[in-house]
Amino acid sequence: MKRAIPVLVLTVAGLIPVWRYAPSTDTSSTTEVAEPASTPSTSSSGGTSNQVVAGSTIKTEKGPVQVEVTFDGDKISSVRMLQQPNHPQTKAAVPKLIAETLTAQSADIDAVSGATITSEGYVESLQAAIDAKG
Repeated sequence: MKRAIPVLVLTVAGLIPVWRYAPSTDTSSTTEVAEPASTPSTSSSGGTSNQVVAGSTIKTEKGPVQVEVTFDGDKISSVRMLQQPNHPQTKAAVPKLIAETLTAQSADIDAVSGATITSEGYVESLQAAIDAKG
């Protein structure tokens, strides 16, 4: 009897992550480019020119990924996700990917562990936006 209670408690504790697991609902195939990058748009305010460029929409196993990059001259000043998978790992990875992009000022960044598929789609869309800017 002394062993039965700890065994039961540990069994339930081990099953909780299995019960809480929520698989991705999108079953699209491998990563592919869905559409070409959009044409850059320029807006100027107070002598500085900001250029906003949307990257290609990348279809991943987890869902579509698309970024929008704002350039201040040749510098990446901000990155915004236009489309992203509705997945917990993605939501946790996006701020890290954006911070790395702003630090590196390029698409040469590391994937976020646990969100590799989203990271690869992010990098591909980001590179398309950088290429479209010229």
